[in-house]
Amino acid sequence: MSRDHEGEQANKDRVAAAFEAWAAGTGGPFDLLADDATWTIVGNSPVSRTYGSKAEFIGTVIEPFNARMSEPLVPSVRHLFADGDWTIVLFDAQATRRDGAPYRNTYTWYLRFGADGAVAEVIAFFDTIEFTDLWQQVDPA
Repeated sequence: MSRDHEGEQANKDRVAAAFEAWAAGTGGPFDLLADDATWTIVGNSPVSRTYGSKAEFIGTVIEPFNARMSEPLVPSVRHLFADGDWTIVLFDAQATRRDGAPYRNTYTWYLRFGADGAVAEVIAFFDTIEFTDLWQQVDPA
């Protein structure tokens, strides 16, 4: 079976554009998600599990996360990789927590694109200790 290099590049380009929009405060990678996308957070944080929809993930993780920040999280992509319908993004991100302390983390997200061009599945890895400290030490606004 031959690889679809054009399709892989197109997916990488979509992810890169979404991260550029996120860094600029004009959009983000969550816009790529299908409504029924699953999102798995690997590890042992308070939110580590699989979410069955975009709305569940955004409501349970992203909105409470953002409510713990005094400024938006800003990503900086280190590398993008693609193989078939999977695109992998390695990135650093930082912001300031509501208590004034810095939040810095390194993430690797595996994004699987569906036939419709939307992301159908994500598997996320990051420093769960850094995340858990934020989650437990900072009350959402």
